[in-house]
Amino acid sequence: MGYENIVVSVGDDLVAEITLNRPSQLNTFTLGLARELDRALWEAEADKKVRVVLIKGEGKAFCAGIDVSYIEGKSTQDLRGWIECMEAPLVSISRMSKPVIAQVSGVAAANGAGLVAAADLAIAGVKARIGLTAINVGLNCIGPVVPVSKSIGRKKALEMLFFGEFVQAEEAARMGLINRVVPDEELEQEARKWAQTLAAKSPIAMQIAKKSFYSAADLDYYKAFDFMNEAFARLCSTEDAKEGVSAFREKRAPVWKEK
Repeated sequence: MGYENIVVSVGDDLVAEITLNRPSQLNTFTLGLARELDRALWEAEADKKVRVVLIKGEGKAFCAGIDVSYIEGKSTQDLRGWIECMEAPLVSISRMSKPVIAQVSGVAAANGAGLVAAADLAIAGVKARIGLTAINVGLNCIGPVVPVSKSIGRKKALEMLFFGEFVQAEEAARMGLINRVVPDEELEQEARKWAQTLAAKSPIAMQIAKKSFYSAADLDYYKAFDFMNEAFARLCSTEDAKEGVSAFREKRAPVWKEK
Protein backbone atom coordinates (compact mmCIF):
# COMPACT_ATOMS: atom_id res chain seq x y z
CA MET A 1 0.00 0.00 0.00
CA GLY A 2 1.42 3.36 -1.04
CA TYR A 3 1.37 6.75 0.64
CA GLU A 4 -0.29 10.02 -0.28
CA ASN A 5 1.01 12.34 2.45
CA ILE A 6 4.54 11.09 3.02
CA VAL A 7 7.42 9.72 0.97
CA VAL A 8 9.43 6.75 2.21
CA SER A 9 12.77 5.52 0.91
CA VAL A 10 15.25 2.96 2.21
CA GLY A 11 18.89 3.35 1.23
CA ASP A 12 21.71 0.85 0.92
CA ASP A 13 23.13 2.48 4.07
CA LEU A 14 20.33 0.91 6.20
CA VAL A 15 18.67 4.30 6.75
CA ALA A 16 14.95 4.76 6.11
CA GLU A 17 13.96 8.31 5.21
CA ILE A 18 10.38 9.43 5.90
CA THR A 19 9.47 12.78 4.37
CA LEU A 20 6.32 14.63 5.42
CA ASN A 21 5.00 15.64 2.01
CA ARG A 22 2.36 18.35 2.31
CA PRO A 23 4.64 21.33 1.54
CA SER A 24 1.88 23.70 0.44
CA GLN A 25 0.25 23.18 3.87
CA LEU A 26 3.61 23.33 5.70
CA ASN A 27 3.40 19.58 6.33
CA THR A 28 0.62 19.95 8.88
CA PHE A 29 -0.83 16.79 10.39
CA THR A 30 -4.12 15.48 9.04
CA LEU A 31 -5.69 12.13 9.81
CA GLY A 32 -4.17 10.82 6.60
CA LEU A 33 -0.66 12.05 7.34
CA ALA A 34 -0.75 10.89 10.96
CA ARG A 35 -1.91 7.40 10.02
CA GLU A 36 0.63 7.10 7.21
CA LEU A 37 3.50 8.32 9.39
CA ASP A 38 2.59 5.86 12.13
CA ARG A 39 2.36 3.00 9.62
CA ALA A 40 5.68 3.94 8.03
CA LEU A 41 7.40 3.96 11.42
CA TRP A 42 6.20 0.45 12.22
CA GLU A 43 7.06 -0.79 8.74
CA ALA A 44 10.59 0.54 9.25
CA GLU A 45 10.70 -1.17 12.64
CA ALA A 46 9.87 -4.51 10.98
CA ASP A 47 12.19 -4.04 7.98
CA LYS A 48 15.50 -5.92 8.38
CA LYS A 49 17.07 -3.56 5.82
CA VAL A 50 16.50 -0.61 8.19
CA ARG A 51 18.52 0.22 11.29
CA VAL A 52 17.83 3.97 11.63
CA VAL A 53 14.86 6.17 10.68
CA LEU A 54 15.24 9.79 9.57
CA ILE A 55 12.16 12.06 9.54
CA LYS A 56 12.13 15.35 7.63
CA GLY A 57 9.70 17.75 5.96
CA GLU A 58 9.39 18.64 2.29
CA GLY A 59 9.64 22.33 1.43
CA LYS A 60 10.29 25.25 3.74
CA ALA A 61 8.87 23.78 6.98
CA PHE A 62 9.47 20.65 9.00
CA CYS A 63 5.89 20.58 10.29
CA ALA A 64 3.62 23.47 11.32
CA GLY A 65 1.45 21.39 13.62
CA ILE A 66 -2.07 20.02 13.13
CA ASP A 67 -4.60 21.06 10.50
CA VAL A 68 -7.28 22.26 12.95
CA SER A 69 -9.98 22.71 10.31
CA TYR A 70 -11.17 19.23 11.31
CA ILE A 71 -12.50 20.37 14.70
CA GLU A 72 -15.48 22.37 13.43
CA GLY A 73 -18.78 20.71 14.30
CA LYS A 74 -17.18 17.65 15.87
CA SER A 75 -18.24 16.04 19.14
CA THR A 76 -15.89 15.48 22.08
CA GLN A 77 -15.82 11.77 21.22
CA ASP A 78 -14.87 12.53 17.62
CA LEU A 79 -12.15 14.89 18.76
CA ARG A 80 -10.76 12.40 21.29
CA GLY A 81 -10.16 9.83 18.55
CA TRP A 82 -8.78 12.51 16.24
CA ILE A 83 -6.19 13.82 18.68
CA GLU A 84 -5.16 10.30 19.69
CA CYS A 85 -4.44 9.67 16.01
CA MET A 86 -2.41 12.89 15.78
CA GLU A 87 -0.24 11.87 18.74
CA ALA A 88 0.13 8.19 17.80
CA PRO A 89 3.40 8.61 15.85
CA LEU A 90 4.96 10.48 18.80
CA VAL A 91 4.12 7.56 21.10
CA SER A 92 5.19 4.94 18.56
CA ILE A 93 8.70 6.37 18.34
CA SER A 94 9.27 5.61 22.02
CA ARG A 95 7.97 2.06 21.57
CA MET A 96 10.18 1.26 18.59
CA SER A 97 13.55 -0.39 19.11
CA LYS A 98 15.28 1.43 16.24
CA PRO A 99 16.58 4.99 16.67
CA VAL A 100 14.61 7.81 15.06
CA ILE A 101 16.23 11.13 14.11
CA ALA A 102 14.34 14.34 13.31
CA GLN A 103 15.94 16.47 10.58
CA VAL A 104 14.53 19.94 11.27
CA SER A 105 14.47 22.79 8.79
CA GLY A 106 12.24 25.84 8.95
CA VAL A 107 9.34 25.79 11.39
CA ALA A 108 8.49 22.96 13.79
CA ALA A 109 5.35 24.16 15.56
CA ALA A 110 2.84 22.56 17.95
CA ASN A 111 2.61 18.86 17.01
CA GLY A 112 5.65 19.41 14.80
CA ALA A 113 7.59 20.50 17.87
CA GLY A 114 6.24 17.45 19.67
CA LEU A 115 7.51 15.25 16.85
CA VAL A 116 10.98 16.78 17.17
CA ALA A 117 10.97 16.19 20.93
CA ALA A 118 9.58 12.67 20.57
CA ALA A 119 12.37 11.69 18.16
CA ASP A 120 15.30 10.02 19.90
CA LEU A 121 17.69 12.58 18.40
CA ALA A 122 17.26 15.82 16.48
CA ILE A 123 19.51 17.79 14.17
CA ALA A 124 18.45 21.22 12.91
CA GLY A 125 19.46 23.88 10.46
CA VAL A 126 20.55 27.14 12.06
CA LYS A 127 17.44 28.94 10.83
CA ALA A 128 15.01 26.38 12.28
CA ARG A 129 12.44 27.56 14.84
CA ILE A 130 10.55 25.41 17.31
CA GLY A 131 7.48 26.38 19.32
CA LEU A 132 4.40 25.14 21.17
CA THR A 133 2.28 27.76 19.46
CA ALA A 134 -1.32 26.54 19.81
CA ILE A 135 -2.04 28.85 22.76
CA ASN A 136 -1.96 31.74 20.28
CA VAL A 137 -5.14 30.48 18.59
CA GLY A 138 -7.02 29.63 21.77
CA LEU A 139 -5.89 25.99 21.90
CA ASN A 140 -2.92 24.37 23.62
CA CYS A 141 -0.13 21.86 23.06
CA ILE A 142 -0.70 19.63 26.06
CA GLY A 143 -0.01 16.54 23.93
CA PRO A 144 3.28 17.74 22.39
CA VAL A 145 4.42 19.20 25.71
CA VAL A 146 4.75 15.66 27.11
CA PRO A 147 7.86 14.76 25.06
CA VAL A 148 9.04 18.39 25.20
CA SER A 149 9.01 18.33 29.01
CA LYS A 150 10.98 15.08 28.99
CA SER A 151 13.66 16.86 26.97
CA ILE A 152 13.90 20.24 28.68
CA GLY A 153 12.25 19.98 32.11
CA ARG A 154 9.11 21.42 33.70
CA LYS A 155 9.86 25.14 33.93
CA LYS A 156 11.04 25.65 30.34
CA ALA A 157 8.32 23.35 28.99
CA LEU A 158 5.64 25.37 30.78
CA GLU A 159 7.17 28.58 29.45
CA MET A 160 6.92 27.25 25.90
CA LEU A 161 3.37 25.98 26.56
CA PHE A 162 2.08 29.22 28.11
CA PHE A 163 3.74 31.82 25.89
CA GLY A 164 3.59 30.01 22.55
CA GLU A 165 6.75 31.68 21.30
CA PHE A 166 9.26 30.23 18.87
CA VAL A 167 12.70 29.19 20.06
CA GLN A 168 15.59 29.58 17.64
CA ALA A 169 17.67 26.50 16.83
CA GLU A 170 20.73 27.51 18.87
CA GLU A 171 18.62 28.19 21.95
CA ALA A 172 16.71 24.94 21.43
CA ALA A 173 20.04 23.13 21.46
CA ARG A 174 21.07 24.84 24.70
CA MET A 175 17.75 23.80 26.23
CA GLY A 176 18.22 20.18 25.19
CA LEU A 177 15.35 20.11 22.72
CA ILE A 178 17.66 19.31 19.82
CA ASN A 179 21.14 17.78 19.74
CA ARG A 180 22.98 19.52 16.93
CA VAL A 181 22.72 22.71 14.88
CA VAL A 182 24.40 22.92 11.47
CA PRO A 183 24.35 25.43 8.60
CA ASP A 184 21.10 25.05 6.65
CA GLU A 185 22.92 24.21 3.44
CA GLU A 186 24.68 21.32 5.20
CA LEU A 187 21.64 19.91 7.03
CA GLU A 188 20.73 17.23 4.50
CA GLN A 189 24.27 15.88 4.30
CA GLU A 190 25.01 16.09 8.02
CA ALA A 191 21.73 14.44 9.04
CA ARG A 192 22.37 11.55 6.68
CA LYS A 193 25.94 11.14 7.92
CA TRP A 194 24.67 11.11 11.49
CA ALA A 195 22.10 8.41 10.65
CA GLN A 196 24.74 6.37 8.81
CA THR A 197 27.02 6.51 11.84
CA LEU A 198 24.30 4.97 14.01
CA ALA A 199 23.40 2.42 11.33
CA ALA A 200 27.00 1.16 11.35
CA LYS A 201 26.84 0.21 15.03
CA SER A 202 25.63 -3.12 16.39
CA PRO A 203 21.88 -3.21 15.72
CA ILE A 204 21.15 -5.45 18.70
CA ALA A 205 23.17 -3.23 21.04
CA MET A 206 21.42 -0.14 19.70
CA GLN A 207 17.98 -1.67 20.03
CA ILE A 208 18.54 -2.95 23.57
CA ALA A 209 19.95 0.45 24.54
CA LYS A 210 16.88 2.30 23.28
CA LYS A 211 14.25 -0.08 24.63
CA SER A 212 15.97 -0.23 28.01
CA PHE A 213 16.30 3.55 28.24
CA TYR A 214 12.58 4.15 27.68
CA SER A 215 11.52 1.25 29.90
CA ALA A 216 13.66 2.47 32.80
CA ALA A 217 12.90 6.19 32.40
CA ASP A 218 10.07 6.27 34.94
CA LEU A 219 11.35 3.63 37.36
CA ASP A 220 12.71 4.68 40.71
CA TYR A 221 16.49 5.02 41.02
CA TYR A 222 17.29 1.56 42.35
CA LYS A 223 14.80 -0.30 40.18
CA ALA A 224 16.25 1.49 37.15
CA PHE A 225 19.70 0.11 37.98
CA ASP A 226 18.26 -3.40 38.41
CA PHE A 227 16.47 -3.16 35.08
CA MET A 228 19.51 -1.82 33.23
CA ASN A 229 21.83 -4.41 34.75
CA GLU A 230 19.57 -7.20 33.54
CA ALA A 231 19.42 -5.66 30.06
CA PHE A 232 23.22 -5.38 29.96
CA ALA A 233 23.62 -8.99 31.02
CA ARG A 234 21.34 -10.06 28.15
CA LEU A 235 23.35 -7.94 25.73
CA CYS A 236 26.66 -9.44 26.90
CA SER A 237 25.45 -12.91 25.89
CA THR A 238 24.74 -11.93 22.27
CA GLU A 239 26.88 -12.78 19.25
CA ASP A 240 27.43 -9.09 18.55
CA ALA A 241 28.92 -8.55 22.00
CA LYS A 242 31.39 -11.35 21.42
CA GLU A 243 32.18 -10.04 17.94
CA GLY A 244 32.62 -6.47 19.16
CA VAL A 245 35.08 -7.44 21.89
CA SER A 246 37.02 -9.71 19.50
CA ALA A 247 37.22 -6.98 16.86
CA PHE A 248 38.45 -4.49 19.45
CA ARG A 249 41.19 -6.85 20.61
CA GLU A 250 42.18 -7.74 17.04
CA LYS A 251 42.12 -4.08 15.93
CA ARG A 252 39.69 -4.71 13.06
CA ALA A 253 36.24 -3.53 12.05
CA PRO A 254 33.45 -5.64 13.57
CA VAL A 255 31.06 -7.64 11.42
CA TRP A 256 27.70 -7.51 13.17
CA LYS A 257 25.69 -10.71 13.11
CA GLU A 258 22.46 -9.98 14.96
CA LYS A 259 19.80 -7.92 13.20
